[in-house]
Amino acid sequence: MISPTQIRLKHRDLNWLSFNERVLQEAEDKLNPLYERIKFLAIFSSNLDEYFRVRVSQLRQIKRVEKSIRKKLALRPNKVTKQILEEVKLQQEKFGKIYHDEIIPELAENGIFLKDSENFSITQQKFVDEFFQKNIKENLKVRILDFEESKDLFLVNNLLYFAVTFSNDEKMGFVTIPADDCGRFIEIDNSTITFLDDIVRSEIPQLFPKEEVTGIYEIKLSRDAELYIEDEFKGVLAEQIYDSLAQRTDGQPTRLLYDAAMPDEVQKKLRKLLKLGKIDMMPGGRYHNFSDFFGFPDPTNNPALHRRELPPVKHKVLHEASDYFEVIAKKDQSVHFPYMSFDYVEEFLDQAANDPLVEKINISLYRVADESNLTSSLLTALENGKKVTVFVEAKARFDEENNIIWGRKFEEKGAHVIYSYPKIKVHSKILLVTRKEKGESKNYAYIGTGNFNSQTSRVYCDHAIFTADKYVTKELSRIFKVLKGDLIVPREKRLFISPFSTRRNFTAMIMLEIENALAGKKAVITAKMNSLEDPEMIEWLYKASNAGVKIRLLVRGFTCLIPGVKGMSENIFITSIVDQFLEHGRIYVFENGGDEKVFFGSADWMTRNLDRRIEVIAPIFDEEIAQEFKDILNIQLNDNVKARIQDEAETNEYVQRPKGEKAIRSQVEIYNYLTEKHSNENN
Repeated sequence: MISPTQIRLKHRDLNWLSFNERVLQEAEDKLNPLYERIKFLAIFSSNLDEYFRVRVSQLRQIKRVEKSIRKKLALRPNKVTKQILEEVKLQQEKFGKIYHDEIIPELAENGIFLKDSENFSITQQKFVDEFFQKNIKENLKVRILDFEESKDLFLVNNLLYFAVTFSNDEKMGFVTIPADDCGRFIEIDNSTITFLDDIVRSEIPQLFPKEEVTGIYEIKLSRDAELYIEDEFKGVLAEQIYDSLAQRTDGQPTRLLYDAAMPDEVQKKLRKLLKLGKIDMMPGGRYHNFSDFFGFPDPTNNPALHRRELPPVKHKVLHEASDYFEVIAKKDQSVHFPYMSFDYVEEFLDQAANDPLVEKINISLYRVADESNLTSSLLTALENGKKVTVFVEAKARFDEENNIIWGRKFEEKGAHVIYSYPKIKVHSKILLVTRKEKGESKNYAYIGTGNFNSQTSRVYCDHAIFTADKYVTKELSRIFKVLKGDLIVPREKRLFISPFSTRRNFTAMIMLEIENALAGKKAVITAKMNSLEDPEMIEWLYKASNAGVKIRLLVRGFTCLIPGVKGMSENIFITSIVDQFLEHGRIYVFENGGDEKVFFGSADWMTRNLDRRIEVIAPIFDEEIAQEFKDILNIQLNDNVKARIQDEAETNEYVQRPKGEKAIRSQVEIYNYLTEKHSNENN
C-alpha cells in the first residue's frame, strides 16, 4: 500500500468542501430559476449537516486514538479539523450573503415576502397569535435550567431550539421549534411567509411569565453518526482503532451551531453544559436547518420561478413492450435515469412476479424506498410462490432502520432475506430473474449504477442495462451464491466483482494503456465517477500520465488526485458537473489498442469500493449501447455551462466556452440526445 502524502494526495475531507462549494455556486447562478437556487441552498445545508455528523465526527474520534496509531496512519486530525472549520466559516459567510442579498430581495421582487417576528403588522400578529395557540403550543417542549442544580444538558441531534436568557443569569430557558409537527414555513396570507421559528420567538415571553426575557438565540446541535472505520482502515489497524474507541459514547456532540448575536458569556455556559470545546462552536445566522428550504412554499404558483419539468423519454423498445423477457432475450436494453422513468424497472419486476414461468428472483437492496411498486412486486412474487432472495444492506448509513423493517416484511412473507455480509457492505445494484423456458432455466438480469429506489431515480443520474447474456447472468448468479454463503469466491471472466477482482482488473487495464503509450500507440483513459480516493489507483494514474496516456476524468464529488502537475499528472484533466440532477453514474472507457472497452457499474475508485464492498462493474458488449454510453459521456466531457475545472488550487472555475461556440449544458443535451434516439420517427 502506497502511503498517502500531502504532496501527492489531497485530503478527502478538505476536497469534499470544494464539492460543496460547487453546490453553493449553483445557488448563486442566475441561470437557475429562483426556487432552484433556494433548493441548492437546502442541498448545501443538508450536505454540511451530514458532513459534520460523519466526517468531522470521525476526525474528532480519531483524536482520541493512541498517538502511536495516529502517527502510523499519518493522521493529523487537529490540523485538518482546524482547516475544515476555517473553510466552512468562509462558505457560510458566502451562504448568508447569497441568502440575504440575493434570494430575499428576489423573492420580494416576485411578490413573496419572508417576514420576521419584528415586522409583523397588527393583523399578521393577530393571525400568528391565534395560529400559535391552535397549532403550535401543544407541540412545544419548554424547560428552565438552573445552573446550580443542573450540570448537563441534552439536545436532540439536529433539532432546533431557542436558548432563552433572563435577567436572572443563574437560569436559562430552552424551547423546541417543532418543525416536524408544524412545518417550518407558515403562510400568513397570500404573499407573506414566516418561519415557524419567528412565531415561536414572538410568543416566548408568555412561555416564561415569571421571568424577564433578555435574549432569544436559535441553536442546533449535531451529533455524530455511527463511526464506519472499516470504510477507510482495515486489518489490525482498524481493530486497534476500534479498541481505542471502545469507551466512546455514540451520538457524541460534534458541532453547536448558534446565533452569532449570542453574547460570549452565554456561549461559555452552553459549552460547559454540553461539554464542548471551542472548536465545536460554530457561529451562524438567526436561522439554522436550511435543509428545510426543500419545502419552501410558493404562494404565487409562478412557474417561471421553478425549473421546467421534463417529461420522461419513452424508451423505443420497452415502452411498448408487453413482454420484457422477449425483447431482452433478443437484445440488451439500456435505461438512463432520470431522463427515463424508473417504471421500466418496476414493470420488469412486476412481470417477473406474475409470470408463471418465473421460478426465482434475486435482488440486492442498498437503500429501500418506502412503500413502492418495486416492494409490492416482490411481495406479489412471494404470494405467487416464487422463490425470492432479498439481500438487504443493514449498514447503509442513515437507512439502517428502514432497510431492516422491509427485510422483516419480506421475511414474514417467506422470502430468504440476508441482512449483511460479514465486514463488507453490499453496494451493488443487481437483479437476477430465473425463468423456465423450454424445459431449461434461463436468467435475465438488471445491472445498474443507482439504487432500486423510484424516488431517488428522479434526481440521480444513473445508467442501467437489462441483459440475458448467458455468461454475465451466470456470473451474477455466483455473486448471489456468495451472498448466501454457498460460495466463497465468485469465478468470473467478464464482470469485475469487488472485493475479488475489480482492483486487479482495473489495474491491468491501466497497465495495458501504459504499455501502449510507451510503444507509441494511442493510449487513452476516460472515466466518470462520484469520487476518486484510492491511493494505489491514483499512483497508477500518475504512472500512466508520465508514460503519455491521455487521462480525462469526470468526478462529481471529491478527488484526492492532484491533476495538471508537471512530472506527475500533466496528462490528467478533471472536471466536475453540478446541475439540476445529481450525477451518480460510473462509466469507464479504455482505448485498449484501438478496440475500446466500455464498463459501467456501482464502484468508484475508492478503497472501500474496491476492497471492502460487494460491487459489480460490467462490460458493455452490445455495440449500440456501448456507443450510447460513450456519447453520453462525451456530451458531459464537453459541458461548458455547468462543468468546473478540478485543478491543483481547487479554484472551481467554470469551463470557459470559446467565443462563437455552442453552449453545452450536458444534462439538457443528454435529454435531447435520448429523446431523438428513442423517438418513433427514427425507428
